[in-house]
Amino acid sequence: MDRSYETVEETAGSITRLLTDAKAGQSDVWDRIYTVLYRDLHGLARSQIWRAPHQTLSPTALINETWIRLAKANVNAENRRQLIGLIISTMRSVLLDEAKRKLADKRGGGAQVLSLSDGWDSGEDCRLEHLLALDTALNELQRTMPRLAQVVEWRYFGGLAENEIAKLLDIHVRTVRRDWNAARLFLLERLGSA
Repeated sequence: MDRSYETVEETAGSITRLLTDAKAGQSDVWDRIYTVLYRDLHGLARSQIWRAPHQTLSPTALINETWIRLAKANVNAENRRQLIGLIISTMRSVLLDEAKRKLADKRGGGAQVLSLSDGWDSGEDCRLEHLLALDTALNELQRTMPRLAQVVEWRYFGGLAENEIAKLLDIHVRTVRRDWNAARLFLLERLGSA
């Protein structure tokens, strides 16, 4: 998702205008927003899938499921920053739901009988559980320090660079770096006790 600041600013302005049009009730606006953000959406989806163990969704499937959930949620974003935040959170939610489904299926939810020599991959199971533990810790961080949680979500799950996050949050890159380090310490402490 490495883009120049000019492109980010141009996109931010056009997204803000389109979101204003959407609030005014223009019917084709969400299609235009989707078109403007499509390349960014693919970058976000690839980044999220890369971090999700044994993910079976393609970037396109993740984008489609995310867009469907956002459409059902009646999105109320004011600007590009809020919309990107909602998209990243929704993608994360889609992938977590998929991980939960996989764990439930492996533990009998799918009611498929396997022999001991069949493909039970306890390593994959452990990675899925780690992803769910990370989600729980990140939700705890969100309750106490929302900006730090947002930096983690955007950097780790969204794959955004520090300068992109700084621009979106309108803070200095050094602040993003400090937030990232503080959040990592918090999460490592929580995950270490899990």
